[in-house]
Amino acid sequence: MDTNKKENINTAEPKVGVYVCHCGGNISNTVDVEKVVDAASRMHGVTIARRNMFMCSDPGQDLIINDIKNGEINRVVVAACAPSLHELTFRSAILRTGLNPYLYVHANIREQVSFVHDGDEATNKAIAIVAAAVGKVKEVKPLEATSVDVKGHATVIGAGVAGLKSAIDMAKRGLKVSIIEKSPFLGGQTALLDRLFPYGDRAGDIISTLAKEAVSLPNIGIHTCSEVIRQEGYIGNFRLTILKNPPSDEKELYNMNKIASGSIKANEYVPFIGVYHNSPPEAQEEFSIETGAIVIATGFHSYIPAQGEYGYRDFPEVITLRELIMELATNTGKGEFLRIGGRTIKTIAMIHCVGSRQVEGIHTPDQNGFINPNCSRTCCTGLLHSAIEIINRHPETCIFNIYRDIRTYGRLHEELYAEASAKGVRFVRFNVENQPAVKKNHEGYALSVFAKDNLLQNEELEIPADLVVLATGMHPGKIEPLIDLLKIHCGADGFLLEVHPKLRPVEIFTAGIYLAGSCQAPMDVTEAAAAASASASKASILLSKGKVDLEPFVSKVDKDACARCLTCLRACPFDVPVMEDDGAYINPAACYGCGACVSVCPGGAISLAQYDNEEICSQVRGAINQGIINTDNNNRR
Repeated sequence: MDTNKKENINTAEPKVGVYVCHCGGNISNTVDVEKVVDAASRMHGVTIARRNMFMCSDPGQDLIINDIKNGEINRVVVAACAPSLHELTFRSAILRTGLNPYLYVHANIREQVSFVHDGDEATNKAIAIVAAAVGKVKEVKPLEATSVDVKGHATVIGAGVAGLKSAIDMAKRGLKVSIIEKSPFLGGQTALLDRLFPYGDRAGDIISTLAKEAVSLPNIGIHTCSEVIRQEGYIGNFRLTILKNPPSDEKELYNMNKIASGSIKANEYVPFIGVYHNSPPEAQEEFSIETGAIVIATGFHSYIPAQGEYGYRDFPEVITLRELIMELATNTGKGEFLRIGGRTIKTIAMIHCVGSRQVEGIHTPDQNGFINPNCSRTCCTGLLHSAIEIINRHPETCIFNIYRDIRTYGRLHEELYAEASAKGVRFVRFNVENQPAVKKNHEGYALSVFAKDNLLQNEELEIPADLVVLATGMHPGKIEPLIDLLKIHCGADGFLLEVHPKLRPVEIFTAGIYLAGSCQAPMDVTEAAAAASASASKASILLSKGKVDLEPFVSKVDKDACARCLTCLRACPFDVPVMEDDGAYINPAACYGCGACVSVCPGGAISLAQYDNEEICSQVRGAINQGIINTDNNNRR
């Protein structure tokens, strides 16, 4: 199509085509589609109204394409499913004809109508929604998508399994990568483990392999003892200010002294600490990184039981699963019974769901008032894995698992449950209302665990134990400053929230920032590595072309009408508007199109593309009167 013809079709008097989808019966089984088409055909400005079983199919799209090419229409309304599913499909079809793809409005008559209404009510609402879309599409203006250059650099925040894996994947695709890790060591929470289920791989081997590969790649820079303190910019063009700090945490200082007293070399794995990359800074230092994409791989926070919770810190015989794992790794001996701290451990009671699946009114909130109602997903399998290891090495040990539900999800995890049962591990199931209690034993054992067995009609059992092991859960990482800096949303569980768990599982609402690993939900190492590769793939696709296309639905300031009152600066949740000498300025590349600034501007100096006053008012008028006028075609306008 030549340029003049293309310009004419985009600016000509509106001729609207309405296309109603049956959605294979999802819509037409509830909505009288023929009645909707008939009503649409009599609306102001509509020249064609059609229906199709699947508008998203090639034959359905061809209806639109042919009508545009034949000059019958120059505006399009599709009444179908949610726009998030197929709005881009129809825009692409329109673009192929030479018509501006933004001269189009999507009417949702599935999720908003057929899924929630019946009979005449559904049909009448569908007609009203179509009428509103027709009213709007007559007023929309041609828009042009913009593009911005992007930097071929990515930043990964966090150097656990997910962070290292994501950085390596991106570096192998040719990107420059910076890893920002707040501790002096690489490896994250995985470095604090020993053998990983279900295959028994050593955590240290996995961490060492990833760290060595990251260090060996020339396009990866690793910054330990560092954290992000400031963020500016937008997708493809972020600027991060990084602060390097000498270690100050008591545990970090202890680990550093431990390394200093030994013969640890740079990039060597230290059991239950991590990979020592290089010497920490002696003084604070600030530096900046210009980056195109950010991957957040900050991990989780392991729950620490409160004083007295199941006897923790009241009795030395009560330890966490992590502490048991460390004991098993350092105490490699075999024999009839396990020995810890000079004590013979004949009977072990393992309590599940400590810090997980908590119920308000039953469990005590943590110091921040947080109750974790969710399953941590790895604890059951972790306890069973350790129980099997103990029995394999110390076959006379008696082990009780005191649980609410056994949740051994994942490949080969259920087999661990079966193996533990076959090896004699005993299971006692309790109700959440009847929490187990740990008390001092006076008959030869260190402790007694009192539990009401749900499978024995809540009969209370006293289980004598030499050792009590608590399976502590995964809580959200303590990264509140980073959440505020990067404008990240959190879910009700406190973990970082993705856009959609199935369709966009590693993306967040801030474009150009991705999630990797257990910062977004409890995961095992396998899942964290998979999520890391997914985020690396997303970031690589974004940066590989050198440019990124941006939607034109952004706010724009009429500087002649701007009073420089700063209201828009205060209203924007993303801190996009800036005040210049001649008025406010909104960078279209940074704008999210939320409209907050538009709604508060007292002078009406800000407009949002495809949501200006004319378009909204026309849409409302269409919805109110359903767009129906005299059936005489000569009266159309």
